[in-house]
Amino acid sequence: MSNHVTGKTIVITGAGGGFGKLVSERVAALGAKVACADLDIAAAEAVAAGIRAAGGTARAFRTDVTAIEELRALARSAVDAFGAIDVMVNNAGVMPLAFYADHTAALDAWHRCIDVNFKGVLNGIVAVYDQMIAQGRGHVVNLSSIYGNFPVVGAAVYGATKAAVNFLSESLRVESRGKIKVTIIKPTGVPSTGLAGTVINQAAAVGILGQNMTEFMEMFGQMAEGRFPAERLDPNNIGYPSLAPEFIADAIVHAIDQPWGVSIGDITVRAAGDHFIL
Repeated sequence: MSNHVTGKTIVITGAGGGFGKLVSERVAALGAKVACADLDIAAAEAVAAGIRAAGGTARAFRTDVTAIEELRALARSAVDAFGAIDVMVNNAGVMPLAFYADHTAALDAWHRCIDVNFKGVLNGIVAVYDQMIAQGRGHVVNLSSIYGNFPVVGAAVYGATKAAVNFLSESLRVESRGKIKVTIIKPTGVPSTGLAGTVINQAAAVGILGQNMTEFMEMFGQMAEGRFPAERLDPNNIGYPSLAPEFIADAIVHAIDQPWGVSIGDITVRAAGDHFIL
């Protein structure tokens, strides 16, 4: 099979963990040059160091996606280090699920969610746009969510930021047709990425779980205690209920691993037996 990743320079935000770490490692193994950007420079450097130890090419950069000048500096550094920016993966994000009634506890986190999930993606696009246009080609991959598909209780702000990512992405696709490819990735619920640690009120997950809330929480508790049947955790099982983050990372790599003339517009990957209603 052809490898359309090798030789590309790929910038990834939120590369210190979760999907960002997995994608960084996968594209580097395919021969990409990777700029690993994260607010946690130690985490980003650990990922980059692991890539280099495995024979790949990567550098780490401390980057706050809420600050446009830091993203512009990241873009300049990537070009200085690797000569181009072929792909920008706007992956950094937070998920402060909460009800409106939780506003006292949630408001600061909601404001940061808007800054990271919405403004951060816009900043990422702006930071690489001129470089990609000057090159004559580029690819922007934006992390959205199934929460952006439809408004539900408990996710007003988070869902709004992801719906905004969808709008930003499609507008970029229309404006830059034939110059910049655009892919929207809409992860289903993936509990093991660490994103759940930014949730304000765990009960707010009811919006995405609906009538499956009780069953899901029982399953989650069994997994935490090591009591969940091992065969149900096999992705070859049609009842596989909880998607491992590796499958989302593979979808992102699949979107990147295409000829320049082929653009995958959006991807949602689900566990066949998942509990999410969106």
